[in-house]
Amino acid sequence: MRFFNTAGPVKCEDHYCLPPLTRFDLAEILTLIDQKKYFVLHAPRQTGKTSSLLALMDYLNQEGKYRCLYFNVEMGQSAREDVREGVWAILGEIGSQARDFLQDSFLDDTWPDILDRYGGNKALGEILRRWAQFSPKPLVLLIDEIDALVGDTLISVLRQLRAGYPNRPSLFPQSILLCGVRDVRDYRIHSDREKVIITGGSAFNIKAKSLRLGNFTQAEVKTLYEQHTKETGQSFESEVMDMVWSLTEGQPWLVNALGYETCFEIKKGRERSQPITAEMVIEAKENLILRRETHLDQLVDKLGEDRVRRVIEPLLAGLGDPDLIPTDDIQYVRDMGLIRLEGQLKIANGIYQEIIPRELTYSTQLTISQEPSWYIRPEDGRLDVDKLLAAFQQFFRQHSEHWIERFDYKEAGPQLLLQAFLQRIVNSGGRIEREYGLGRLRTDLLLVWPYPGGVQQVVLELKLAGSSLSYTIKKGLEQTWEYADRCGADEAHLVIFDRDRSKSWEEKIFSRQETYQGRQIKIWGM
Repeated sequence: MRFFNTAGPVKCEDHYCLPPLTRFDLAEILTLIDQKKYFVLHAPRQTGKTSSLLALMDYLNQEGKYRCLYFNVEMGQSAREDVREGVWAILGEIGSQARDFLQDSFLDDTWPDILDRYGGNKALGEILRRWAQFSPKPLVLLIDEIDALVGDTLISVLRQLRAGYPNRPSLFPQSILLCGVRDVRDYRIHSDREKVIITGGSAFNIKAKSLRLGNFTQAEVKTLYEQHTKETGQSFESEVMDMVWSLTEGQPWLVNALGYETCFEIKKGRERSQPITAEMVIEAKENLILRRETHLDQLVDKLGEDRVRRVIEPLLAGLGDPDLIPTDDIQYVRDMGLIRLEGQLKIANGIYQEIIPRELTYSTQLTISQEPSWYIRPEDGRLDVDKLLAAFQQFFRQHSEHWIERFDYKEAGPQLLLQAFLQRIVNSGGRIEREYGLGRLRTDLLLVWPYPGGVQQVVLELKLAGSSLSYTIKKGLEQTWEYADRCGADEAHLVIFDRDRSKSWEEKIFSRQETYQGRQIKIWGM
């Protein structure tokens, strides 16, 4: 039986899959190759780049016009700045791939002598020159993980490819596709040898075009999941597809990981006679986050980079002007897959939106000495949210300066600290759904808590106090009501953080009940 693939290239005989060549504009790529262009294909990790390149190699070789070879240069990363060692690893990989996929031993027989004779800074270009001259058809190279190379090794490889460009196709490959996470223009290469930072654009200024491999469309997600139904007979309830889309926005690894966790790991999901429900998908999502799957772990590791923080921090705080964020930083974080730019700058999908604040406050959650049982009403199992927020209010008064100072994302510190406090409580059985974005001037939290009689839904609107507290409250009540009305929440709370150091805590700390358009909303000042 096939299954959802979460590791390595997709194989349609083993995995539910979308035909890899449909993931990009094949006609455009073929035109670039026919025109002897060198170009870039980039996308975030685990989006299907390798699967698509392998399918492209097979297509071109079957077509018969070119000899096409895919190879991965990641093994050269361990050489770091040692150009000879890096090129040695790359040439060995090209030779092996050519022998296995093209039944061509020319490189294997030739490259060691060429490397000894010409050295690392010329051997790659020389061997490609000789191979192109020897080949009965023009060569097309698909080079994967190019941005895994480091420093002088990356500079040398790019410059050797650039140097041979004028000699194509008789004395150099007809077309070369560079594939990686980032566009080549965004490479910031620190050269120990030259003691400067060199951009990829200057080292490889022959690039004709940059293509980006996108996420699945909503229709493609449905098509992928329907393959499971076709092969097993197990159906998906109507709301599942919308939920999968909102959690993933079509990010291929997330789509497959949710499908695999739901249909093959969760016990209820393995019962093929039972349909897959939205509750199973939520459970699967939580399992992926709690296990800190490799894909998610790699992603959150990037949060420590300054370039990433400069983009993500204002999103979490709901503050800032996108025009003030360096364009290169926005492009870099988009290439990482953390944000999307359609309409406005946002966190890329629902799962990333949830995991980012949770990971930024992970150690804080572990060290906050609060127990869920303190806030669960014994009579009905519901959360006592008034008691919970009153406790946080006192906690914030006593400890906020100490805790926020420990955060790398200090501008979003108050919002992150409350989310850490809440996460500590709801980890025992509930969940938090989050909405935030640049310029929203607020963070929306929906606390979902199952109890014996049903599901409790509580809206918390988080705002920073402006110069006028009364205006902040007025605007906050309107926004809280809108969010609560949209969610159908049982309770609504407006939390206002006042960061004015000139004010005493007695001035900042308050709570009161307000009625807005018939709904009771409790306001908490901190």
